[in-house]
Amino acid sequence: MQTNSQHQTPHLTTATTGPLNLLEQEFISKESDIENWFSHQWNMSPAPVYGSVDLRNAGFKLAPVDMNLFPAGFNNLNKDFLPLCIEAARIAITQFSRNAKKILLIPENHTRNPYYWVNIQTLLDILKKANFEVQVGSLLENASDIVLPNGEKIPLVSVERSDDRLHIHDFTPDVILLNNDLSDGIPDILQHLSQPIIPPAELGWHQRLKSGHFQYYADVANEFSQLLNIDPWFIAPLFRHCGEVDFMHRDGQDCLSKNVDRLLKDIQKKYDEYHIQNKPFVIVKADAGTYGMAVMTVRDVSEILDLNRKQRTQMAKTKGGQPVHSVIVQEGVYTFETWGANNSVAEPVVYLWGQRVVGGFYRVHKERGHDENLNSPGMHFEPLAFQKSCHKPAENTSPGECQNRFYTYGVIARLSMLAAAREMLEQKK
Repeated sequence: MQTNSQHQTPHLTTATTGPLNLLEQEFISKESDIENWFSHQWNMSPAPVYGSVDLRNAGFKLAPVDMNLFPAGFNNLNKDFLPLCIEAARIAITQFSRNAKKILLIPENHTRNPYYWVNIQTLLDILKKANFEVQVGSLLENASDIVLPNGEKIPLVSVERSDDRLHIHDFTPDVILLNNDLSDGIPDILQHLSQPIIPPAELGWHQRLKSGHFQYYADVANEFSQLLNIDPWFIAPLFRHCGEVDFMHRDGQDCLSKNVDRLLKDIQKKYDEYHIQNKPFVIVKADAGTYGMAVMTVRDVSEILDLNRKQRTQMAKTKGGQPVHSVIVQEGVYTFETWGANNSVAEPVVYLWGQRVVGGFYRVHKERGHDENLNSPGMHFEPLAFQKSCHKPAENTSPGECQNRFYTYGVIARLSMLAAAREMLEQKK
C-alpha cells in the first residue's frame, strides 16, 4: 500500500465553506468551555480503554457513522505521533487496573488478513513501550505463530485457564486486553474471570447494537449542542431501527421500507430547512458487526422493494457468517473530502486511547462515490497528522485549515467515545 507524504493534506472540496466552517469557528471560540465540559463528563463516565470512530464530512454536517470498541488499524496511524499513543495507552490501561504490569492481548480468531496482524504487532509495540509486559493469546486451540508480510513473526499461543484466571504457560496477566469483538459470543474460557477484561466482553458485537450506541450518541449530541447553541443535527445522524429482518426470506421488508421512507422524508425536511440541494440517502446496515459487511446505500424506497438475490445475499450475513436479524437505518452523510490528484473519495477515522485522541487516518477509495460505504475492498489509508493529541486547535490559523479541521474531528470523535462510555456504565449496572 502506497502512502503520501505525512505533510500532504487531502484536497477538500466543499468542506471548508458553509455550516462546517461555522462549526469549526464555534469549536475554536469555545474551546475552553468544550474542554471543561468533557472533563466533567469523563469524571461521571470514564472512557473505554480504546476505540475508533468513523466520521463523514459533508461540509454542511460532520457526524460519526460508526464506533468500534475493538479497533484494528493501529498500523495505519502516523508513526511520528506514536509517543502520544504510548503515553495515552499507559494512562488508559492503568485507569482500569492501577497496578497492571502484565497484559494478555487477545486478538481476532481469523488469520487470513495479514494487515490485521500488522495491527497487532503495532499494538504490541505501543504496549511494550508503555512499560507493560505483553503476550498474545489466542482463543483458538492449537494456535501457531503468525508470519507477517515482512517475514517477522508474532508468537501466538492458545490461552489456558486455571480456576478463575487465564494464563499462557507461566505468564499470568494482570489484565486482559481484547482486540476481538466476540461476534460469536463470549466463550466459556472468558466467563467469570477474576482478572479485569477491557473492554468488557459484554460490549462485543454479540450483544452490543449500533442503534443502541447512536441513541446514547444522540443524547450526548443534544447536551453538547446546548453548550454551543447549535442544532444537534449538524453533528448527529438521524436513524431508525428494524429488529426482525431476514433478507433471504424477505421477512421484515415492510418494516424496512416504511422506516427508509420516513427517514428519507425526515432528512429532506432538514435539507429544506438549511437550503441544502443534495439528494437525501440512507445507509442500511447490520445492527452489529464490523468490516463493512452487510451495508447498502438506499436513495429511494423502491430500492428496498426491488432487492435482487445478490443484494439480499450480501445483506444476509456479516463477519463470521453471522446471520443479520436486525438493522439500523441511518441517515446517509455525504463525504465531500477527497484525496490526491485523482480526487479519490475519503473519510476520516479517528483513534482514541481512553478520552485522548491519538491519531487517525483517511480511508480512501478510488472507486466509490460520495454517498457510498468506503469500508470495502479497494480502500487504502493515509495517516492523519494530528498534533498535540488534537486537544488544542492551532494558533494563528483560520477556520477550515487542516489543524483546526483535525481538532473538530477530535471533538466529534470524543463525543462518540463519551456515548460508548455511557453504554459501558449502563452495562455494569
